[in-house]
Amino acid sequence: MPARDDLQLLIDAARESGRIARHFFENAHEIWEKADGQGPVTEADIAVDRLLRTDLRAARPGYGWLSEETEDDLDRLKADRVFIVDPIDGTRAFIEGSPTWAHSLAVVDRGQVTAAVVYLPMTDRLFAATKGQGATLNGEAITASPRDDLGGASVLAARPAFEPWHWKDALVPPVKRNFRSSLAYRMALVGQGRFDAMLTLRATWEWDIAAGALIVEEAGGRVTDKTGAALCFNNEVPQLPGVVAGGAQIHPALVTRLA
Repeated sequence: MPARDDLQLLIDAARESGRIARHFFENAHEIWEKADGQGPVTEADIAVDRLLRTDLRAARPGYGWLSEETEDDLDRLKADRVFIVDPIDGTRAFIEGSPTWAHSLAVVDRGQVTAAVVYLPMTDRLFAATKGQGATLNGEAITASPRDDLGGASVLAARPAFEPWHWKDALVPPVKRNFRSSLAYRMALVGQGRFDAMLTLRATWEWDIAAGALIVEEAGGRVTDKTGAALCFNNEVPQLPGVVAGGAQIHPALVTRLA
């Protein structure tokens, strides 16, 4: 199946997911805590996951499935192509009433993302990318930052990422830290060039970053794990050891400074 056909499938699914999620966002909904301290989940997360799993797998029955809100089925490892989905990335923002949550949808072909969508329903911002075809925001091409100087660079990250022990010689780079709850949205903003880079240094679930990784790369940026190694998706344990994404020039500057 051509990646461009997969992309249109993801776009349509993301917009329908947005319709469902907006209803819950604007009305009372149930919230509970996941087991083992995995954070909160809402009715909306479950409803969107159910919609996506039903519609996407019906459209591509041979594709595997990996989602934050579906019990993992390791049969996905036998499939060449896999959907990797976060029904609502930024659930805490959703609960708090912030509009900066997103649907994150990707198709992975033998470890590499080939089609990706990050959609923010409350602001109707749809980031999309197909491998080899560039990245867009609402249909207009986007480009990652050309910045090459860490001094004063704008970096999206949680506060703990800038504790001294994460950096060589405990020297934290002189960047301007910003924050968004959704990792997928952080990566999309880097692809757009609104921020120079993003990083997360903790173990990171694949569904948080698969779609955003392709958007950054197709916008001309670079994405690796925190050691500088290339990303590969649909692993048996679907986690990666942190992520650094940024413009092509500033990305290596960040990675080389990490301890």
